[in-house]
Amino acid sequence: MKLYNKIKWVLGILMIITLVITTNLVDRNNFLQISNAIETIYEDRLVAKDLIFKISALINKKEIAAIKSDSSFYANQNNLIDNEIDNYLLRYDQTKLTTKEREILGDFKVNYQVLKENESEFIQSNFLQNALLFDQFPEVKSNLENLAAIQLKEGGRQLQISRRAMDSVELFTQIEIYILIFLAIIVQIIVMYKPKEEE
Repeated sequence: MKLYNKIKWVLGILMIITLVITTNLVDRNNFLQISNAIETIYEDRLVAKDLIFKISALINKKEIAAIKSDSSFYANQNNLIDNEIDNYLLRYDQTKLTTKEREILGDFKVNYQVLKENESEFIQSNFLQNALLFDQFPEVKSNLENLAAIQLKEGGRQLQISRRAMDSVELFTQIEIYILIFLAIIVQIIVMYKPKEEE
């Protein structure tokens, strides 16, 4: 095999290898985006939604106890529920929060602290002064509803990111096929081309 033929083969193979490596890197980046979006939907949205649900259920227990003026609840369960809510809030803080979410979570913590103070006053008044306490429950619940709405919105946004990445993968796959066909034709032309030899 002449040197010229070897160079033709090497150039043809190098073109194909370069194309495959380039498209592989693009595909890898898109798959990383999809993977990150799916992890975010689970870790930062579904887990957060679950924590919000659990906190809401515990707040509802507190509200029912306040309505019933349940002294045994306040003596036995209230501190346990406060500890559970604090643990859920700690876990919630470890998720990836948006700016708005961080703001609403801060409002919730302030309102929740006020709720606990109002509960203490309610207990000390022998379950008679309940107006401030009952006014605080809607504030806390509103914060939780807003946090839950953010989970849905952000989950949808992450889903759109993964869809765009999938569309990009499909587009690059089709482009890759066309370029490979084009390069195969060029390689065939290069390999079969025989320059005229001078006489």
